[in-house]
Amino acid sequence: MRVAVFVDGANYFYMQRKLGWHIDARKLLDFCRSFGDVQDAYYYVGTGAPPEAQQQAYLGALARIGYSLVTKQIKTIFDPHTGESKQKANLDVEIVLDMFNTVDTYDMAVLVSGDGDFERALELLRARGKKFKVIATSGLVAKEIRSVCGMHYVDFADIRGEVERTGEAR
Repeated sequence: MRVAVFVDGANYFYMQRKLGWHIDARKLLDFCRSFGDVQDAYYYVGTGAPPEAQQQAYLGALARIGYSLVTKQIKTIFDPHTGESKQKANLDVEIVLDMFNTVDTYDMAVLVSGDGDFERALELLRARGKKFKVIATSGLVAKEIRSVCGMHYVDFADIRGEVERTGEAR
């Protein structure tokens, strides 16, 4: 089975904070190989302009592991009503576009995100005869995603032993 992996970097980051331990990106890719032959792995992330040295090193490591990086510059959005600023780099559209622009190159999509915005994309993949897995974690997976996934949902807490980053070098 040909597999394509789509990692929502922001969701991935927040899942690790929720879990209280770090996910090893290389081990995650190895885990995805248990589903079949990984054809492509994409990692979507917002970056500063220019990216900070630590982030640049992390992105370089991801590329060496085998991820294709899709980046977007982080924007600062000011809310005049609250006086608060938020930093945002939403890459949901890019993820869905890549899922469908590469749909003929894989049999199974693995989405690493619990974002409810992907509900319709997963429904459409199923309608096209594609298999999928969603890897996320409890508390950061939308009920819409859980509903569309059924048995095709994998909780990071259940695969901790296979994907947790340990003291070894990345």
